Amino acid sequence: MRKKLLSACIVAALGGGFAAAALAQVKPETLVKQRQAAMTLQGKYFGPLVGMLKGNIPYDAAIVTRNAGFLDDLSQMPWDGFTDATKGVKTATLPAVWAEPAKFKQAQDQLRTAVVALNAAAKGGNEGAVKAAIGDVGKACGACHDNFREK
Repeated sequence: MRKKLLSACIVAALGGGFAAAALAQVKPETLVKQRQAAMTLQGKYFGPLVGMLKGNIPYDAAIVTRNAGFLDDLSQMPWDGFTDATKGVKTATLPAVWAEPAKFKQAQDQLRTAVVALNAAAKGGNEGAVKAAIGDVGKACGACHDNFREK
């Protein structure tokens, strides 16, 4: 019994080590595609909210709540794809991402704060509060793009 347990522990430990090594060896191009996919999906779910903010489409509380929930998850996803290994991959990312990591992290945090507030406002159901929160998310997106993305 002990030998089987010991064998299982060794296999699990080695397997975990190989899994960690495999994750560390993800191709830079794959990391870039993943972060770009997360950003694309953010745009997909944020776009209708901007349309509601501008009055181009009717306000729909159910869509706001759904999209704010999706944005809550999506706004956490792209950041681990900005590794040093991706510096050489041709993208619209500016070198400031790596030259000013604290400022880049602050921009990420501002987006997260704005999205969390949007999600809370959406659950609260007050259209005015939701629209103000949509504007704050847009400002956070724009500030990051202004400083860290080629135009």
